[in-house]
Amino acid sequence: MFRNTLFALFAVAVAFSAALGAPTVALAADALNFPALTPDAIAQLVGIGALGFTVQALKEKRGSILTAMRGMVDKLAEEDRDFTDEEQADYAAKEKEVEKLAATIAARQKLEAMEAAADAPDDSVALRAALASAPGANAPGPRKSFENVAEFLSAAAFNPGDERLANLYHERRGDMEMGTGTAGGFAVPEQFRSDIMSVNPQQSIVRPRATVIPAGSPPDSAITIPAMDQTGATPDNVYGGVRVDWTEEGGTKTKSDAKLRQIKLQPHEVSGYITLTDKLLRNWQASGSFVEGQLRGAVSAAEDHAFLNANGVGKPLGLRMAGAAYKVNREQASKILIADIDAMMARILMRGGSPLWIGSQSILPQLQGLVDGEGRRLWSPNAAAGYPGTLAGYPVMYNERSPLLGGAGDLILADLSYYLIKDGSGPFVEAGKATGDFENNRTSIKITWNTDGQPWLTAPFKQEGGYEVSPFLVLDLPSGG
Repeated sequence: MFRNTLFALFAVAVAFSAALGAPTVALAADALNFPALTPDAIAQLVGIGALGFTVQALKEKRGSILTAMRGMVDKLAEEDRDFTDEEQADYAAKEKEVEKLAATIAARQKLEAMEAAADAPDDSVALRAALASAPGANAPGPRKSFENVAEFLSAAAFNPGDERLANLYHERRGDMEMGTGTAGGFAVPEQFRSDIMSVNPQQSIVRPRATVIPAGSPPDSAITIPAMDQTGATPDNVYGGVRVDWTEEGGTKTKSDAKLRQIKLQPHEVSGYITLTDKLLRNWQASGSFVEGQLRGAVSAAEDHAFLNANGVGKPLGLRMAGAAYKVNREQASKILIADIDAMMARILMRGGSPLWIGSQSILPQLQGLVDGEGRRLWSPNAAAGYPGTLAGYPVMYNERSPLLGGAGDLILADLSYYLIKDGSGPFVEAGKATGDFENNRTSIKITWNTDGQPWLTAPFKQEGGYEVSPFLVLDLPSGG
């Protein structure tokens, strides 16, 4: 009974500490043997005012401030300008208010736990247990991270005022100030970025095998890569213009200069959409792996298509369209014969790389039908043996965006280590509802990132004897076709 009375006096001391003072509160806590309360914590308990605000009301107030901050940043992006001094001061004040509200919410949650334990038989034991289980009891403030990608997307769609999103939004604006991307959206948290962007060799063809240059800072700025200029007449082209001569003792040395050229990589923006049901998105604990897999698949497919087929105008230069690609004319239209395979093998640049075959799945019957001069099958001896994973010793990978059988590039032989990729900022996500989505309880997720790519060579490589080879071989139409 005596301890209950002391607890009641402690609650009164907190409520009226403006008159009693923080030391009185500290003494009351000490008398009850409560966990130590710092002066800042006591000030937070006092600063709640009349203690009439609920935690939910405080969170809603914080959310409205974050929404206003987002509006200020969006306005800057639309008008393509910086903060005025007055706007900067207003924005800074809002940031401080959000931080204070976060601390107040944590203090309020602890106070509610103390109040709930007041009528327990043993106040001190119950109070300690309540405080230990209170939200944020074992952490300095609210949660700082998301459990998985789906929880992050759920917050972006249904709770844009979540304080965990605030820094992600501002980080994106900070990146974009010196780059070329668009404004708005939230940067995917760093712990999930690698899960989405780092695809393995079975999910993506080009990226895992290419030479990838990290984003750097600023992430979306252009970068130039020096490379030997191996174009021109042989044999001077072989070593980038450096001529090699044998010189007799006392003889005159031949003057030569190395020819260097520059490859410019400028990350371009690319985006994709995925529509999810609201129920699936809210159930983020169960849907995390599914959502992450969908996003990773979208990124992989979009990049592979560009790195293989794009024309380089506002996007990467695909190896099939590049000047470095060597076009091998096929023997017969809409056919792939053993003579075509031999012709491509004879033109691949052999310098210790790891070439692979890339083709449409529509060519599979042609590979299965490859025969020698006596009609014997070369690729697969019989149907029971299955389809081999290699052709002429190199792996075969099928790409659903390759041209169909008979089209130029339905089969490619490439050493992808000669393909350069420059990453930029991102990925970023935005969530919203398109027409009809409200009635169907669906949310559209847009993912945006920046990247560029192109071959390291600008033309096939001419060997010293004048024979042309390339790291990128494209099976073309028949000669004159």
